[in-house]
Amino acid sequence: MTDTTRTEPTGPATRTTRDLTRAAVSGWLGTAMEFMDFQLYSLAAAIVFNKIFFPDVSPAIGLIAAMATYGVGYVARLAGAVYFGRMGDRIGRKKVLYLTILLMGASTTLIGALPTYATIGILAPILLVVLRLIQGFGAGAEIAGATVMLAEYAPAKRRGLVSSLVSLGTNSGTLAASGLWAILLAVLSEEQLLSWGWRLPFLLSFALMIFAVWLRRNLKESPVFEERADVVDGVAMSRTEVESALVESARTESSLPESAPEKKQASVLEAGIRQRKGKAFFLALGLRFGQAGNSGLIQTFLVGYIATNLDAGRAVPTDAILYGSLLGFVTVPLVGLLGDRFGRRPMYIALTLLTMVLAFPMMLLVTSGSTSALMLGMVLGLNLGVLGLFSLESVTMAELFGSRTRFTQLALSKEIGGILATAVGPVIAASLTAVTGSWWPIAAMLVVYSLITLISAYLAPETRGRDLVRLEDAA
Repeated sequence: MTDTTRTEPTGPATRTTRDLTRAAVSGWLGTAMEFMDFQLYSLAAAIVFNKIFFPDVSPAIGLIAAMATYGVGYVARLAGAVYFGRMGDRIGRKKVLYLTILLMGASTTLIGALPTYATIGILAPILLVVLRLIQGFGAGAEIAGATVMLAEYAPAKRRGLVSSLVSLGTNSGTLAASGLWAILLAVLSEEQLLSWGWRLPFLLSFALMIFAVWLRRNLKESPVFEERADVVDGVAMSRTEVESALVESARTESSLPESAPEKKQASVLEAGIRQRKGKAFFLALGLRFGQAGNSGLIQTFLVGYIATNLDAGRAVPTDAILYGSLLGFVTVPLVGLLGDRFGRRPMYIALTLLTMVLAFPMMLLVTSGSTSALMLGMVLGLNLGVLGLFSLESVTMAELFGSRTRFTQLALSKEIGGILATAVGPVIAASLTAVTGSWWPIAAMLVVYSLITLISAYLAPETRGRDLVRLEDAA
């Protein structure tokens, strides 16, 4: 039988400021790479892939096919969340984060080296789909793993601020990808862009991948993982092994006093293995639903709605997203700090209530006919209803789950919540605005999404300062 003799966990192993800095940069960089890779692909799919990989069909069908290759990545993300989440809970966070960054970076670089349809025919789009699947498979656990690692590294009193760096990574990656494509579109002719220019952003990501891989190779394991009561020699015990250890403990330690370390360890193991799972997961799903739903409405649907239905130029909504993202570099850490000061639940309640109250005024600004008012409305919506909630989500979801299944549950709640909210929301919004001929369904959906998160936050326990070494969920 596995030797499970350990001293009682006394809290996370200590890490130096240098260790924390390395973990913070690693988390930020990995998330930035994930969002940069996906944004690079989405822009390429919209701008050039229909001409490069699907030239023998009509432009409309080519665009649909190109966007379909974009969509398969989200299917792969869910599979990656399950596979790597379980691996991360079993053998450690560091090993998984090393693999996910390698998969994402290598697949993105290889997309830039792909032969086109003109060179190898139908094999070109097939290879594109394969690489997209690999990219999504790695990305499905990247942001969850980075979130878990940063939360488990951070000092309890600054956990919200440190964890918010994951959210800043999304801004960094999106801005970097958008900036690269903006430069290419500005300086290259269409012929140059189609022949070789489109490859540059993908190939340039190789240098970023090398740095990220080096950084994670030298990163120490999560101190929380090392202190888990169910981890022996760097590997978590299976449920069967834990139950066997509890039976053995009950038989051999019955004569020991209740304060004995062996009995305390058995109590910790039993709490983690006997707890009925599910409540914390659904609470996290609700917290995720509002942020992801609002993001799909504001960052995806509303951009297209403004360009199609209003008289504003096509660049106006994208500029508004750009300005809102830049302001996010202040909003995200500020919300993290306030969460550390006042708690997660009060901040969630405040942000969701503000989003609900301002949803209709925000849409009035967007549809007022004034460019400055439109930008103000979108910037407000993005920072309150999306980025602010994302900052809180990065720490709260990690605190909700016990350390034994934290990686798996967090990855699944993020991916399932994101798919449900962002896949369905824009379609419903498009249908309702078409039927009503008005903007009010957009505001109403922002209210509904935010209400789901508000209810989840109200029902959730306060998790600020929770001991993350504990095996059981907070609810």
